[in-house]
Amino acid sequence: MPAHRTRASTESQACWITAPNRAEIRPATVGECAPGEVVVRALHSGISRGTELLVYRGQVPPSEFERMRAPFQEGDFPGPVKYGYASVGIVEQGPPALQDRHVFCLHPHQTRYRVPADAVHLLPEGVPAARAVLAANMETAVNALWDAAPRVGDRMAVVGGGVVGLLVAWLAARMPGCEVEVIDTHAPRGAVVERLGASFASPATARPDADIVIHASGHPEGLALALALAAFEATVLEMSWYGSQPVSLRLGEAFHARRLVLKSSQVGQVAAAQRARWTHRRRLMLALQLLREPVLDALITDSAPFDELPQVLARLARGAPDTLCQRIDYS
Repeated sequence: MPAHRTRASTESQACWITAPNRAEIRPATVGECAPGEVVVRALHSGISRGTELLVYRGQVPPSEFERMRAPFQEGDFPGPVKYGYASVGIVEQGPPALQDRHVFCLHPHQTRYRVPADAVHLLPEGVPAARAVLAANMETAVNALWDAAPRVGDRMAVVGGGVVGLLVAWLAARMPGCEVEVIDTHAPRGAVVERLGASFASPATARPDADIVIHASGHPEGLALALALAAFEATVLEMSWYGSQPVSLRLGEAFHARRLVLKSSQVGQVAAAQRARWTHRRRLMLALQLLREPVLDALITDSAPFDELPQVLARLARGAPDTLCQRIDYS
């Protein structure tokens, strides 16, 4: 029997969010690998501390139930739902060009799964599987910088030193002449920021008059600070998504006099300036190529086995300020 028609193992498990702040491991069926499909055995996956935890807490508003669906999601919001989008694995069955290759896939947390072959992305040479869990976050950071459109020599402030904010800072700090400051309330984050080539400040010591401010803290107070740090006619790029949480802003005072621009950024669409030439696939391949740098391992601070994933989600939902990227490992 040809390799692409071999029988896939039916032994698989997936993590489901069954109710707000509750998850469990459930059996899953892979089925037969047909032509044009692959079966992937997961090696690692990553947890999004932004969107994924909002899903875990049941904070996706009904108006966004369809837009917020992840690729290969099962179930519907508010739950039960199988969610996630940062899986790295090895192709067990499929076309010869993909057989036994390491791939990234926008797939929920699951030990083994079957998807169309064009849904997986080969890892570039020099990108280890354990680091590739950052691919979705890197893609978000790339899209944000396309939206922000920094120029050579700009002074940039990034409010929020989570994984996405730090990736934005790392990319921006590599632009000639750009000065990048990451502002966060968690002082120990400063050591990671410096390794990435940026400077660190607390909200009280942040430098004002930034040409571009990118907000990625996930907290309304961070957005208020971002507006306060922006220079005349500067752009404040909002990357945080608040789900069903209302956000109040003080748009009086000097907001209009300084002619500020408040702009949203969301990875679901390729940034407008690039959309005519860039596909989602091309953008994700760029994100994977950018992960060749070993310094980015500093963003993966925690790991845990797959069978502990429900407990890990609960821990992250309670806070866990020292955790940046939480990696899940599959044996």
